[in-house]
Amino acid sequence: QVQLVESGGGLVQAGGSLRLSCAASGRTFSSYTMGWFRQAPGKEREFVAAISWSGGNTYYADSVKGRFTISRDSAKNTVYLQMNSLKPEDTAVYYCVADLKLLPDEYEWWGQGTQVTVSS
Repeated sequence: QVQLVESGGGLVQAGGSLRLSCAASGRTFSSYTMGWFRQAPGKEREFVAAISWSGGNTYYADSVKGRFTISRDSAKNTVYLQMNSLKPEDTAVYYCVADLKLLPDEYEWWGQGTQVTVSS
């Protein structure tokens, strides 16, 4: 069992920044690929970013590439999503995910989500 708890969401103006955190517990954090998904109202859930178990490989959706950065701190069992140059279209609930596979079709573990709202 893996527990994922997100934090750091909130309201920010367009052009601003936020950093999301995801604290993991329950199993060996360093073995898991970690990532972020988001879902806006009325839209399908979409992949945002992922980071390999070693932290050596990162993956991003085209819509966030160059603005968002994913990182992990294995000593703290935490993964981060630094979001810069935020746009109103980034408004969504952001979910932390984890899986033993690299870039699985469906991630096994999900957090409860944190709301990010970007005002224009």
